[in-house]
Amino acid sequence: MSKKAKIDFLIAGVCAVLFILLIVLLKTVDVQGIGPEGTSIGFAGINGAFHNATGYKDGLYTLSKLLGIAAILLVVFWAGLGLFQWIKKKSIKKVNRAILAAGGLYAVFALLYVFFEKVVINYRPMIMEGDEHVEASFPSTHTMLACVIFGSSIIIIARLVKHQILKLVLQILCGLALLLTVAGRLFCGVHWLTDICGGILISAALVFLYAGIVRIWKKKKQKRRSRRDER
Repeated sequence: MSKKAKIDFLIAGVCAVLFILLIVLLKTVDVQGIGPEGTSIGFAGINGAFHNATGYKDGLYTLSKLLGIAAILLVVFWAGLGLFQWIKKKSIKKVNRAILAAGGLYAVFALLYVFFEKVVINYRPMIMEGDEHVEASFPSTHTMLACVIFGSSIIIIARLVKHQILKLVLQILCGLALLLTVAGRLFCGVHWLTDICGGILISAALVFLYAGIVRIWKKKKQKRRSRRDER
C-alpha cells in the first residue's frame, strides 16, 4: 500500500470517529427542546444562536436544491460512461476503476441516506412547506450528496481526463459546486449548524476511503503493466 493511500485511509478513519463522537455529543450535551413541535436538539445554544443569526433564505435553499439535481445528473453521467465502457470493451473488468469504485461509493451513500431518514438524531429547525411535521435533519443529506458526488468526481476526472487545462477547469467547477452547495445549505436556514458539520465529516470519511481504494487499484494496475512489459 502506498503512503498516500495510507494517509487517505487514516483521514477517513479520523473523520468517521469524529462523526460518531459528534452523534454522541449531540445526544448528551446541551440538549434542549428548541426545535419545532418541542423537538430536542443537542448543542442547543450554538445551534440556536447560529439559526437565529442566519434565518431562512429561500434563494440559497433553491440554489442548493438545483446543485443537488446537478450532482444527481453527474451520477447518471458516470453510470452511463461506465456502461458504455463495459459494452464497448465487453468486460466489466475493463471499466475504469475510478468509475467502478464510485458505483460502490454511491451505493453506500444511498444506504446511509435511507438510514438517517429512519434513525433520527436531530430534527430540522423549521417545518418545510408542504410538510405536516418536522423532518430529520442530521446529518445534512444534501451536504452529503454534494460532498460525496462532487468530491469523488474530482478524483474521477483526474483519472480520466488527460488534457491538463480541461482537467483543471472541470475539477474547479466540481469544487465550486461542492462549496456553493454546502454554503447554501449552511446559511439557508433549513439545517442546524451541527447537521452541516456531520454531513461534511461522514462525506469526508467516504470520499477519502474511496480515494484510498482508487490509489490501491491504480497501483495494482501499474504493477500488472510492468510485469507484462518485462515479459
